[in-house]
Amino acid sequence: MPLRNDFPPAGSNYLDGISDGYEYKSIFAGTSLEHSFEMIKQFLKEEGYLNIPLPRNASELALFQLPTRNKQILLFEDNGYVHNPIKILFPLDRRKRNTLILCVYNEEDPEHLLKFHRILERRTGAD
Repeated sequence: MPLRNDFPPAGSNYLDGISDGYEYKSIFAGTSLEHSFEMIKQFLKEEGYLNIPLPRNASELALFQLPTRNKQILLFEDNGYVHNPIKILFPLDRRKRNTLILCVYNEEDPEHLLKFHRILERRTGAD
């Protein structure tokens, strides 16, 4: 059954990715950025995420990469493309030019939108 219909439970490995029950994360490293992005698009198609808008190609995806190397800034901003319920992120190590990190989020979680947009993380004094 596709990931979108049957989200992997916490602690499970699914197709070389890991899940904490809310976030599924997998790394795609092809021979080029274009190849890595094509692998992600194929994965999303097979896993039930056909209706998620994506950049047209790797060149357009690269426009979403933050220009900063400041790790403090990157703590508050996603370094890549974000469209609920997925994120396609660039690794902090810029030497990994052909690597992309795919994060898929469990839409069935009761606090999904707050978690996805990191609202709960930003609240000061939250437990």
